[in-house]
Amino acid sequence: MLLKDSKTFLHLAESFAGECMSRTRYEFIEYGARQSGDIALADIIAKIAFNEFNHARMFYTFMQKGHKPTISNVQISSGYPFKEKWDVLENLKFASENELEEGEQIYPKFAAIAKTEGFADIEKLFLNVASVEISHAKLLTELHKQMKTNCMYKKENVVEWRCADCGHIFKASEVMSECPLCEAKRGHICIKLVSCAI
Repeated sequence: MLLKDSKTFLHLAESFAGECMSRTRYEFIEYGARQSGDIALADIIAKIAFNEFNHARMFYTFMQKGHKPTISNVQISSGYPFKEKWDVLENLKFASENELEEGEQIYPKFAAIAKTEGFADIEKLFLNVASVEISHAKLLTELHKQMKTNCMYKKENVVEWRCADCGHIFKASEVMSECPLCEAKRGHICIKLVSCAI
């Protein structure tokens, strides 16, 4: 079977579109975090957005393999989430749910179909992306939990904190209001993903 005649081809197109939208939704979350002064959080979200860019890039690359001339148009119809609001806390929760659905349901299903259709390399691609999406879901769940319980900048025990602006490292159970070296505000201090008691 030729890739262009398969369900897998359409799944690659849907996945490309979905990852492009995910990246934009993460850029919204990043923007919100920067606006509220949570620069370290915004930097984490920016890295996730870049991961989504690379997922989209790989889906697009696989779609283009073996196509001469290039593909002029692909008609796809698929549902995409539009749950996010202009609220960083809510958006972390929604993003986690979206990532978990992709990682546990959508991409494994696409991988199984790719295997059935004889595209082992694309099956592997979908499974690899699925594992990253599950790790994103865990990270976003932890960030949501820490923001919701106000323990993003306060821990039960002494931990290491690092200023994202100047690199100064200090140990404390709570982030200072500003970095003692460069005077960056609290939100610039790198977040330690240490679970907090509720």
